[in-house]
Amino acid sequence: MRNVITKLLTAIILFGTSSAAFVHPGHDVSGLAAGLMHPFSGLDHLLAMVAVGLWAAQGNTRKHGGRKIWLLPATFMTMLAVGAAAAMHWQSLPLVEAGIATSVLALGLLIALSMQLPAMPSVAITALFGLLHGYAHGLELPESAAPAAYALGFLAATATLHLSGIAAGLAMRKHDAILPRILGSAIAISGVYLLASA
Repeated sequence: MRNVITKLLTAIILFGTSSAAFVHPGHDVSGLAAGLMHPFSGLDHLLAMVAVGLWAAQGNTRKHGGRKIWLLPATFMTMLAVGAAAAMHWQSLPLVEAGIATSVLALGLLIALSMQLPAMPSVAITALFGLLHGYAHGLELPESAAPAAYALGFLAATATLHLSGIAAGLAMRKHDAILPRILGSAIAISGVYLLASA
């Protein structure tokens, strides 16, 4: 298990040192394949979406009825779609990149500190971050030759990243409770880097 975590942390560091830390704007956007690849092409979205899954798995306790494991990813994806739709009509939201970088930092800290917030504040935080990420995705939709297919692609990729985070979080929790916190710290550090680059 520690070998898997080492590889994951190495991948995070490599993504962080790549030149494509932010995935938007300014690249070719066209259809389902582009939408599927989009969240994997930059550290900001990749880490935030995996972090939502990790945090959902970490908060999946009897105290909260086990709801967070599906509630947080569902909230993020819903607001991702809302944010994308909003961006197609209002393209003037300030500080989107800084907000996305802050989401990576905040989610990393929530995981690193193993913060078990009640369901409503958790949903509100996740909704805000989903809205920002969706808005950033949505800014590229007007450039797409097939915006509906592109949106479907990035929603499917987001679900995959959420599920990956959930699976990793549950697996790590069974073996060693400290591992999710180490991974959360690495995500938070990456968020600081992204915030400095925003």
